[in-house]
Amino acid sequence: MSALKDIYSPVFYDRLANILQQTVPSFDKKTFVAQIFDDSFSQKELKDRMRHTTKVLRNFMPDDFGAASGILEKTIHLLRENQHGEDSLAYIFFPDYIETYGLDDYSNAVKSIEFVTQFISCEFAVRPFIVRYGNQMIEQMEKWSLHKSHKVRRLASEGSRPRLPWAMALPELKKDPTAILPILENLKNDPSEYVRRSVANNLNDIAKDHPHIILSIARQWKGHSKETDAIIKHGSRTLLKQGHPEILSHYGLDSKGLETSGFHINTPQIKLPQSLEFEFTVNNTNKEPKHIRLEYAVYYNKANGQLSKKVFKISERTYFAGQKETIKRKQSFKPITTRKFYPGLHKLSIIVNGEESNPELFHLLG
Repeated sequence: MSALKDIYSPVFYDRLANILQQTVPSFDKKTFVAQIFDDSFSQKELKDRMRHTTKVLRNFMPDDFGAASGILEKTIHLLRENQHGEDSLAYIFFPDYIETYGLDDYSNAVKSIEFVTQFISCEFAVRPFIVRYGNQMIEQMEKWSLHKSHKVRRLASEGSRPRLPWAMALPELKKDPTAILPILENLKNDPSEYVRRSVANNLNDIAKDHPHIILSIARQWKGHSKETDAIIKHGSRTLLKQGHPEILSHYGLDSKGLETSGFHINTPQIKLPQSLEFEFTVNNTNKEPKHIRLEYAVYYNKANGQLSKKVFKISERTYFAGQKETIKRKQSFKPITTRKFYPGLHKLSIIVNGEESNPELFHLLG
């Protein structure tokens, strides 16, 4: 299985260079390919290869960003004509070029972002412009939230997320996200699920620092439409996992009349890459149906010996009056790139409508 960085392959650069020969004046394919595959290329990871491509391309482009952005546009047109790369991650160097060389040319950069994001998302590239130009850029993104292209509309939401993963931080919007709210308001009924999901992710980012804002929006948007209710639910996922009382109340998730029993860890000692196995029983003792959200929390042992809690959802559905059900689950401890497992004491608890049980212990052996 090849690494993700290998999207930047000799075949990719050969195709790209063939296009650039037709759009970049005085472009030299042999020199371009030689500069790409320098002595350090094989050691570069994905992001470094992307930035390296940006820098090598710059060697063949005009110094004036306005002129360069026109060439980028022609190149994308030709790539489309040849059915190359729409939404392909390899072309992320186009937004990177705008971010790296267009930051001082606001007018041309904004036009270029609007065009390029319809070929490959500019959600990362737009963020330095938000930091540099503040409300001017946010106002532009509010205009984009009404754009005919769903990709531009999504950029308005995704690019303004206060906590967009792997992206430049937006400290002012983390501190006060008020300026984002008109963008999200414009997009709450968007016909594209791609856009609506971004709105939900933006709301979830805001919830991590300002839960009262999401609670207010949840009340305002409740019942507006099935799609808007879904946005709020997904945008409240962090608060739900935290057992935030007001959001639990908003969704009618209380523990009255709910009983849990038989909570047992069946594999109290495991080794990598084994799975933890556990079970418990939940009983709705009420005389009416009850909506029940079931989760469990793993308290992972960290390198410093402290425990770090992560909540996982099991299910959320309605239980009939008197319904009793035994739940059995496995939690994988197969090594993954996003989490490192450390031997030692761990804990597991069950969460029913936000109410957490006393945790049980298990050991991960070295």
